[in-house]
Order: sequence, then C-alpha cells, then structure tokens
Amino acid sequence: AAAADYKQWLPNTNFETAANWEEGRVPCASDTIHFEWDKVISVFVKSHHAVKDMYLPLNGEFILASGAGFAAFDGSWDPGCDSGSAARFGDAEGLSWFNPALWQPLQQGGRLFAVDEERVPCRYDDVIFEPETSFRVNVDSSRGVIHLRSVSLMGQTFTSTAALAQYLQGPSALLQFHGNSTFQVTGTACPDKSGCVCGNAQNGHRICAGRRCPEAACPSPLRPLGHCCEVCGAMVYLEFTPDFDLQQYRDRLVQTFLSLPQYAGVQMAISKVHEAQPFLGMALRSSAPVIQIVLVEEQGGSGTGAAAGQMAADILGDIAQHGEALGISSGRMEVASGTGSIFSGQTGISTWRRVLTETVLGLLCGLLLLGGVLFLYRRGTLRLWAVRVPWPWGRAQGPAGLEPASSKGFENPMFDVPVDTAEPPGAAARKDARREAALPDTQVFYLNPLYDASEAE
Repeated sequence: AAAADYKQWLPNTNFETAANWEEGRVPCASDTIHFEWDKVISVFVKSHHAVKDMYLPLNGEFILASGAGFAAFDGSWDPGCDSGSAARFGDAEGLSWFNPALWQPLQQGGRLFAVDEERVPCRYDDVIFEPETSFRVNVDSSRGVIHLRSVSLMGQTFTSTAALAQYLQGPSALLQFHGNSTFQVTGTACPDKSGCVCGNAQNGHRICAGRRCPEAACPSPLRPLGHCCEVCGAMVYLEFTPDFDLQQYRDRLVQTFLSLPQYAGVQMAISKVHEAQPFLGMALRSSAPVIQIVLVEEQGGSGTGAAAGQMAADILGDIAQHGEALGISSGRMEVASGTGSIFSGQTGISTWRRVLTETVLGLLCGLLLLGGVLFLYRRGTLRLWAVRVPWPWGRAQGPAGLEPASSKGFENPMFDVPVDTAEPPGAAARKDARREAALPDTQVFYLNPLYDASEAE
C-alpha cells in the first residue's frame, strides 16, 4: 500500500535467550561458558551473572544493560545448577537478511499475509531491530544495495543514508552487520497510491534458498509471483487506472468478502507486482505492473482451494459491476482446486485493446522488415541468390544412366562459355565488324549481364 509496512527482525544474540545456547538453556554459575574464538559476536546482557569459567572470542563485545554484568562464582550452592557442564553459544553467522522466516510484518495478521519476497523488507518499509537486543545479520545481496524507508536499532531511528552511515562506521555496527551490501535510506513512503513493487525480485534465489515447500493437495497448483512454493487456491490479476487506490481496495476486500462466513478460512495477500507480458505469443517479453491477489484456505496454501476459487469469482463479479469506479480496467483469475487448474477471463477494455494493439504492432513490424529488405536490395548491400539444384539422374538420362552430380549451382555466362581456339578463316574479321556496328561509341568489347542493358546502350 501507499503507507510503509513495518518489518521486525526476529533473532537476537542476547545472553539470556535460551535458544542461543546449544544446550537450549541459559548457563548457570557452575557451567563453563564457551564463545568460539574465531566467531565475531555482539551479545547483549540484561542481568547479573555469576561465572565459573568463560572463554571469549578474539573479536566481540558485551553490551551491558543497567545493573548487568559478570562476577566470579564463589562456589555457593545454586538450586538447579549442579551439573557443571559446558555451555556453548550458538553460531549466528548464517542468519541472512533475505530469509523471510526471520522477519515479522507488524501490520499484517489474522486473515492477511504476504508472499515470500514481501516478507523481507521492501524498498519503502520501516525496519525495526528490537531495543535492548543484540544481533548479527548477513546482508549479502545480488545488487549490493538494500533500499529502505527507515531503520530503528539500539533505540535510534535513522531516516537518511547519511545518518545511518555514521552509525555503521561505529564498532558495534561492524559486529552487527556483515556482507557486501550497503543501505540506502530515503525517509519517504511509497509515493504511488496504487502501491509500489517490493523490489526483492533480484534476490528471489536467496529468499527461497533452503525452503522446504509442503506438498500441494491439488493436482495442478499455482505459483504466485514472488512466492517460493506452489499453492492450492486462486489468484486474481487486476489491471488498473490512475484512480486505483491499493489501500482502499484492500480494505474493501476485507470488509466485503473476507468477513463473510463462507470465507472464514480464506487468507489473502494483495500487492503490486511486475508480470511478464507475452508479445504476439513469442518469446520476446516485457513486464507491466499489475495487482496480484492470492487467496488460500490456510497459510502456505496446502488446502484444497474450493472456497478461495469461489471468492475469486465473486471478486471478478464485483469488478464487472464497480470496476470503473474503483479504478480497475480489467481482471482475470486462475483457480487451482482439487478438481484441477482452471483459467477464466473477465470482461474489460484492456483485453481486446491489448489484442488490437499487438495486431497493429505486428503488422507495422512486418512492413518495417519488408521495407528494410527492399532498401538494402536496392542499394546493393543485400543480394538475393538463386541456386539451381541438379537433377539426380542427369539431364537426359533416366535412372539407368546415373551420372555424378555436378557441384556447379548455376551457369555463369561470364565464365561458363567454352573457348574455341580454332576459329575458321575469316571469323575474327566478322566478329570485329559486328562489335563495331553494335557499339560505335564505346571501348567496351563485351556485354556484362550484371549491368542494365540500357546503360550499356
């Protein structure tokens, strides 16, 4: 939508987070604490801890909250802490920015969800790292730049690239972020009320890396744009006019359709995407922005999709009646349910207009191609050659008298005329007389068939 979404980074490297320790619990006083010596780490400590032994990394930091710290274990008895085992801190190097499972969209919930590419922060989103937490994230990307609206971390909010760059030069940022990317922060939301494309398509392979998709329950599932897995359900694609408002239309779908009892189990994702547009059925393609609506009966799209298909049909029916007022020029849907995959079109001016446009453009391309060929031919740049294919049985013989096929494709009158060196008496004088009679004012003594006969005259 035109307003920015908030995406919060979920993992942390806090000392008190049990999931950060290989044993699944926070170390107690009698344990020996191990941080891998070659791992770079930033650890936030919220409280006071007694420590018996602790091995630290060569490059790392502890961020201490008020009243937090470490003290030597005095050997006193601690209930539930008599094991004295080793406690090892987990490896945070593999936590990638482009892993959609590591982000929580704060404005989505209930019946709305996002496709995988849009679960990762988009170019106009606000990114939040929870206050009083430490973290380490790999920001490797295909483009080397991550575009955002704002970044909030360590209690500060950055709305410009210059302000964030100053923080990133500090010692803590070098431990929190690693990888080849830099951040571009604009401080502005999407300027288009019809929505903005997320901008994560080039990192789609990173977003889907290692993703295990559930097996679809329908024989012909669908693959939404920007999603890693195939789903059973329905997809609706809308072509829109400058009057279309994505936020208002999303609210309309929630209130008009998702609130109905028959669609109680349907979940929806809606956003602007770039869809490839085939031209005259050929491989040559361009992309155009469309509104994609994904309808599934449960998160992940593993349901049968019958209710989702019916809701898609109702949406297209609503567009047929109110599409012009909503800024929607046309719509179409694809349905994948337990009975198979169904494609159906919808009335709208864009369908026949596209067909007419492609037909006219095809005719123009054909005329331009033909005109180019004729132009090159007239200039002499392009020559059209005719090849004579010899008859396999010879010129005057049948199958019984086969002769070797000649490699000569055509007869050239300039070279193929046999020369008879033994002329009868007086033949040379007669040739000179005919040549002088035919060409009285020129010094050319043969006719070249490659030139116009009128020029030779």
